[in-house]
Amino acid sequence: MNETPASSPAPETGAATNGRIAVRLPAVDPQITYTILGMTILVFALQFLSGMALGRDIMVELGAKDNDAIRAGELWRFFTPMLLHGSLTHIAFNMYALFSLGRGLERQLGHGRFLLLYILAGFSGNVFSFLITKGLSVGASTSIFGLIAAEGIFLYQNRKLFGRETRQALNNIVFVILFNLFLGFSSGGLIDNWGHMGGLLGGAIFAWFAGPLWEVTGIYPNLQLSDRREFQDLALGAGMVIILFGALAAWGIISG
Repeated sequence: MNETPASSPAPETGAATNGRIAVRLPAVDPQITYTILGMTILVFALQFLSGMALGRDIMVELGAKDNDAIRAGELWRFFTPMLLHGSLTHIAFNMYALFSLGRGLERQLGHGRFLLLYILAGFSGNVFSFLITKGLSVGASTSIFGLIAAEGIFLYQNRKLFGRETRQALNNIVFVILFNLFLGFSSGGLIDNWGHMGGLLGGAIFAWFAGPLWEVTGIYPNLQLSDRREFQDLALGAGMVIILFGALAAWGIISG
């Protein structure tokens, strides 16, 4: 990943006057974002030490997306690649993207929903990569693309709260997606663009059904944001991603 969209505009709602009223978001510390950052950096350190001590990257050997290994039953390889990276530049770009985008998105989604989004998007991207590309693949960008998609879906579904700033924010997100996909297709196969597209699709599906749908409640000036989504919406979004991409993975294993 090379760029990330700007943070979402502050949610606002119309008042009885011609002005606007800003409604404060619930205070949520980005604990999951920082935890994923820490875990990914730790795994990369283990990759580096493995290369120094043994002359080969044991972590990649055990956890990269490897089509033959997956067909041999190592199904964890649909998930572990999101913690692995191929170089210092690779992890630096992805962790910068996670740090820039993840903190605000986790605040919008909450801890559990954000973690589920990250994992499901990574899974979706690795399934797409498994189906379409033959080489080894590692990197958190499958999940990062899912986060970008979820940010776009969130802004679109809550556009009445964000007002005029929504269009520009959505344009920024579309530009970032297209620019990074262009870089991927121009890389001569060095970038796993199909993994990016799978993560984008998985993140979008989950966010469309399970992402926050905010409404302003209370009596002015004591207004607050409430999420209309319920647990069954979360289960529906997660279930659709798991069933769709799980079926694709099973088809790829059987047909391969």
